[in-house]
Amino acid sequence: MSTRKANLGPAAAVITVIADVAAFILGLWIVMYLLDANEQNGLVEFVHDVSRWLATWSHDLFTFDEEWARVVCGYGLAAVVYLVVGHAVANRVRRL
Repeated sequence: MSTRKANLGPAAAVITVIADVAAFILGLWIVMYLLDANEQNGLVEFVHDVSRWLATWSHDLFTFDEEWARVVCGYGLAAVVYLVVGHAVANRVRRL
C-alpha cells in the first residue's frame, strides 16, 4: 500500500501544475487586456486564443456595461475555478 501512495504523489503534482498553468495563462490574458497589449503580436494572440479556449464556459457569463469588467470577471472566474478545483483534485489524489 505504501508504494501506491508513493506513485500518486507525481500524479497530484501534475494535476497541480496543469491547474496552475491554466490559471496563469488566464491571469496573463487579463493583464495583457488591461494593459492594451497589441493583439497582432504572436504571443498576445496565442495567450488570447488559449485563454479563450480555457474560459469557454465562463466567457461572456457576465453582462457588465464595461468590457474590461467582463474580461476580468469572466476570465478571472475561470482562473479561480481552475485553481480551486485543480488543487482540490490533487489533494484528493494525494490522500489515496
